[in-house]
Amino acid sequence: MALKLMGIDIGTTTISMILMDEESKEITAYETVSHDSFLAGELLEEKIQDPERIWRITKEKMDSMIRACGKPDGIGLTGQMHGMLYVDDRGNAVSPLYTWQDGSGNRPLKEGKSSADILAKKAGDSSAGYGLATHYCLQLEGRVPQNARKMTTISDYIAMKLCGHPSPVIGADMAASWGCFDLREKDFRYDALKQAGVDISYLPKVCRGHFTAGRTEEGIPVMAAIGDNQASFFGSVDSLYDTVLINVGTGSQVSFASREYVPCSGTVELRPFTEDGYILAGSPLCGGRAYAMLEQFYREVSGGGSYYDTMYEQAQDFIRQYGADAAWKVETVFSGTRSNPGKRGAITGIGVENFHPGAMTVGVIRGILEELYQQYAKMCELTGRKAKRLAGSGNGLRQNPLMQEMAQEMFGLKLEIPGYREEAARGAALCMADLLKKRA
Repeated sequence: MALKLMGIDIGTTTISMILMDEESKEITAYETVSHDSFLAGELLEEKIQDPERIWRITKEKMDSMIRACGKPDGIGLTGQMHGMLYVDDRGNAVSPLYTWQDGSGNRPLKEGKSSADILAKKAGDSSAGYGLATHYCLQLEGRVPQNARKMTTISDYIAMKLCGHPSPVIGADMAASWGCFDLREKDFRYDALKQAGVDISYLPKVCRGHFTAGRTEEGIPVMAAIGDNQASFFGSVDSLYDTVLINVGTGSQVSFASREYVPCSGTVELRPFTEDGYILAGSPLCGGRAYAMLEQFYREVSGGGSYYDTMYEQAQDFIRQYGADAAWKVETVFSGTRSNPGKRGAITGIGVENFHPGAMTVGVIRGILEELYQQYAKMCELTGRKAKRLAGSGNGLRQNPLMQEMAQEMFGLKLEIPGYREEAARGAALCMADLLKKRA
């Protein structure tokens, strides 16, 4: 009998949940809801969420889907990476979730240096938004809750609550997203962190590969969370090692798998993927949000109403009349980069002949894609390989045929977009299916 798997993706703004038939790989039920969990931070750079609200909504939606469709044979979990929260000795959240967007790691501390700067120098690969940079900042400022015992990610917190565990365990891909992680040893750089002054007692146990975290009260096996980047790749790509995946949603990302360990730096990160493989990832900080910012700009000028349809029509008209190469040149690094948070976007190439709103829209679309392509080109250089296939995901890409056409032209490959939207949740379900098969 074919297994019935549930996949849950705890995103930055939404919770996606699916049921999948393991044999056919078809999604038989799905739901995506906004969790509206952002909280007002004490400081402007804080980007925090309410973990209890996220847990409550996840449990309600999961119970509702099980009542309607029956109990699954296993639950796969994934969610936003880099972020962290603290739990007490009973496994309850005692802090907000500091998301991947949180800027605490850039706050000037010792001698004007930020926690991200200090850790990057002493323990490697650290940036604002990474869990250890956030933790170190809070530690130095004396803002770690007194009853905090361990750190965890939001999706691992959901696994704890589902299984009734008081202490978190974390997989290598989620752990690596916190920074200061040894990819070959698949563990944190504990000695370097201690030398930097980080209190490492808050770090959870790290397990290699994918594993089962426990069971629910009803006896359903629950997989420990995997990163949303890795889950999206599993859920979107059929041929893992010869496909490049681009995702354009609220943010954007480009991913390319490698069987070999490849030293990376700058805008390209190397992350755990399978037990023996890695994934190279590039994640522009603004990404797809740049397109939403442009729409908001038009709305402010006009005084209201949605402008997405108008933007699209104007962009198409401009290309028909003048060609895409005549558009404005837009650098969409409006939120900086991980290596240079202070960097900002730029617009050039404006002339009398192309002074049209469509030229700006085309320029923004191209700017979003160029950030991804530049990082992909770096991946090709690092691995000595080029992709044979191009896959796409994310609503920003799905809903914009013009962006799809431009991506195909830029990457020189036919773009394949899966027929389902819940790629990360599907990837988590597929990983759970593999775990159950190995145990059978």
